[in-house]
Amino acid sequence: MCTSAAGPVATKNDSMINASATTWISERASQLGFAMAGVVRAEKFPELARQPEWLARGYAGEMKYLSDARRSDPQAALPGVQSVIVCALTYNTEQARTAQAVLDDATETSEPRGWISRYAWGDDYHDVLHEKLQMLLDGLREQYPQPFEARIYADTGPINERVLAKHAGLGWLGKNTLLLNERIGSFFFLGVILTTLDLPPTSGVSDVPPADRCGTCRKCIDACPTEALVEPYVMDARKCISYLTIELRGEIPKQFREPMGQHIFGCDICQDVCPWNRHAPVTHAKEFQPCSFARANTDAAGEQENFSFHENNGPRESLFLPRLEWLASLSQSDFNEMFRGSPIKRTKWEGLTRNVCIALGNSKLPRDSAVSQRISGVLTRLAASPDPVIAESAQWAISRIQANEVK
Repeated sequence: MCTSAAGPVATKNDSMINASATTWISERASQLGFAMAGVVRAEKFPELARQPEWLARGYAGEMKYLSDARRSDPQAALPGVQSVIVCALTYNTEQARTAQAVLDDATETSEPRGWISRYAWGDDYHDVLHEKLQMLLDGLREQYPQPFEARIYADTGPINERVLAKHAGLGWLGKNTLLLNERIGSFFFLGVILTTLDLPPTSGVSDVPPADRCGTCRKCIDACPTEALVEPYVMDARKCISYLTIELRGEIPKQFREPMGQHIFGCDICQDVCPWNRHAPVTHAKEFQPCSFARANTDAAGEQENFSFHENNGPRESLFLPRLEWLASLSQSDFNEMFRGSPIKRTKWEGLTRNVCIALGNSKLPRDSAVSQRISGVLTRLAASPDPVIAESAQWAISRIQANEVK
């Protein structure tokens, strides 16, 4: 996802760019719904030089794209780049505040539910970010009609957005390795526009970025159930629940299965416990509200019939704490249709089904209940899957349920 225009590199001498450019960018970004925006010189910042050591430790796991040499220098991503515009878009919604109550109710009614990271409840953020960044860039071209090159990255290319955002004044890199901001916490997406325009950097942060305000706090480190934060500011992604449920192909290592709990796509634990998120603002943007689907009917044999995307007056399935039984029953074609406009498509049907099996294996089900029998039936079918990872995960779940049934 990128856009560019041919032409000579614009320089400070042949443009009308001045300090007002930063003000215009901030105001226009706000109009487009961004919570923050900043400008930074396209430099090789010190944090980028530490990436090779992190990679050498093997912490990237199977994420080979993180080894792209262009990530260490913005010039490699766009030759002649002089400035980077960094924007933050909030995705936190009201539903997250009621999550625990819904989980408690699910336990009482024996309806096992899974956790999908809040960023994936709605539309694919890559598309939402790119559209807004494109509108910002279109406005920039109107402001400065002289030829210049630009490229948009909405978490889609060889750019370390967090480092650039730090030096653009949007926050500091926290002990959980995420960008933190004292006003809006960390529940936001980052997108960038690289440009050959020589824009003035955000006032007051070009030389001294925001101070680290994590202090002595280690809530994120202590709360991580898989101990992925091996030390402050350092994550071993191979242990991270987000990595395990999204990036990892194949079987989930057994030592991480029980600590995963009900997580089936991503994980928000290190953000949920962060004090800077206690008052994180919420968004009412429809793009990030939880998607829902008409609940499928059940035939006489207990098999689910086709679900519907159309509105109706009956019960609906939601991506906010979804029922695991429902997700475990989805076919590959169901998955492809449901999640084609969702970040969840990244894990693929095989990955989501594997994750749901693990979550079901971590559920406490009453012995001989109707829901327990239905779930056992679904898992038995999955245990016979020709996909060896799904089959093994379902077999593991069955053995766990049999051993942990509530008497």
